[in-house]
Amino acid sequence: MSDKPDHQRPEHPDFWDKRFDEGTTPWNAGGVPAALAHFAKTASGQPRTLIPGCGHAWEAAWLAARGWDVTALDFSAAAVEAARQQLGEWPGRLVQGDFFEFSPPGGSNAAYELIYERAFLCALPRKLWQDYGRRMHELLAPGGRLIGFFFFSDEPKGPPFGITPAELDRLLSPWFEREEDQAVGDSIPVFAGKERWQVWRRKPGNLS
Repeated sequence: MSDKPDHQRPEHPDFWDKRFDEGTTPWNAGGVPAALAHFAKTASGQPRTLIPGCGHAWEAAWLAARGWDVTALDFSAAAVEAARQQLGEWPGRLVQGDFFEFSPPGGSNAAYELIYERAFLCALPRKLWQDYGRRMHELLAPGGRLIGFFFFSDEPKGPPFGITPAELDRLLSPWFEREEDQAVGDSIPVFAGKERWQVWRRKPGNLS
């Protein structure tokens, strides 16, 4: 067990509460990244979408305004409050909860057609990564996709906690097949030059 106080442990909500309360949120893009906007504008239909680690929820608001069925999720009470202020009256759902324990409304574990990743995996200490791919697979319906931005770095300290391409493949390839991998041209400073937009398609079946 760590001897650090909770507000110094990124696996604990207090760590993020402190940063949102202080306004120390360098990951806050203040808008919608171009790759997501392009994906949404060219996508067919309005997929039921989960955004874990939603933060200020800019993307959630934008997608919901386009008619998408969006659930924004964060385990930090301060993050949820920041999102609530940003979202105002909106048609989606804003939930405070732990991604690894979260159950979609209705009790289904394969409820979402799309999960959007941005600054979520890299906010997790590496010791928590082992269940990331499995849980994403569980939460997606057959044929669903995990889309978003992945932060690549071999810097040992974080957050953000960088991953290598080989590590990401090991994390996701048992559960997903990668369909897209593109450079990002509009990164915010904390991620500049170190993130890529990727789309991963859920493999069929209940894998173990």
